[in-house]
Amino acid sequence: MNIKPALAVALLAAASSAWAFHCPADMKKIDEALSKNPQLTAEQMTQVKTWRAEGETLHKAGKHQESVDTLAKAMKALGM
Repeated sequence: MNIKPALAVALLAAASSAWAFHCPADMKKIDEALSKNPQLTAEQMTQVKTWRAEGETLHKAGKHQESVDTLAKAMKALGM
C-alpha cells in the first residue's frame, strides 16, 4: 500500500481547512480597522470595502486562498 498519495490528500484537506478559518479572522481585523475611521481617501475607502466584500463572497464560495489574497489587499491598504 502506497501511503504517500493518501498523506498528500490529507495534508491538502488540512491546509484548505486552515485557510477557511483564516478568512473570518482577516475580515474581523478589517472591520475593526474600518470602525476606527482610518485616514484614507474616498477612493481608497471604496477599494478597501470592495476587497472586504469580495473576500467574504469568495470565502462563502469555498475559494479560501482567493479570499485570503483579496483580504490581504484590503489589509495592506489599511496599513496592517
